[in-house]
Amino acid sequence: MRNIIAIVEGRGELSAVPVLLRRIAAEVSPLAHVNVVAPVRVDRNKVTDPNELERAVCFAADRSGPDGRILILLDADDDCPAKLGPELLHLARTARGDRHIRVVMPKSEFESWFLASAEALGGRRGIDLSLDAPSDPESIRDAKGWLSARMPKSKPYSPFRDQAALTSAMDFKAARRAPSFDKLWRDVCELLLEPPQYPS
Repeated sequence: MRNIIAIVEGRGELSAVPVLLRRIAAEVSPLAHVNVVAPVRVDRNKVTDPNELERAVCFAADRSGPDGRILILLDADDDCPAKLGPELLHLARTARGDRHIRVVMPKSEFESWFLASAEALGGRRGIDLSLDAPSDPESIRDAKGWLSARMPKSKPYSPFRDQAALTSAMDFKAARRAPSFDKLWRDVCELLLEPPQYPS
């Protein structure tokens, strides 16, 4: 059995990210038994603090067992993911060099991946039936607002209520048009397929 655990920032991601990881595991490693451990949640404004990140990574390592793989998944927001991502990965690997760890930062937010897969989401959670993906979904700063504008006014998009359900309906092939989702796909594949890593 291979354990994988995520460090996330939002309440919606606590339920959505396990759905995401189980779906990817079922596609890339259908014969392997992958156990998705309940995520660790850390406030976005704290995770860039080396001490807070170290604490979260060590907690995730303890929770996921001796060979647990760790995915740090945080919205880029206004940060540059190409700069902050490697910095966080260095800090995380310094904290637990005995673990396979990856950092993925959706640009600008997790919901950008829904926009890349928009055609598959029409009719779900009250979203307009006919939906076209924006040409550059990751350039839309307020993806949550984009979704809300295409949902009933009485029930705008809510990460806590809708994120897991939309994650279960995503078209991964379409979502991989978003570079940060393609990176997620590749990184999770590596985490699932890499052999155990032991301290030197």
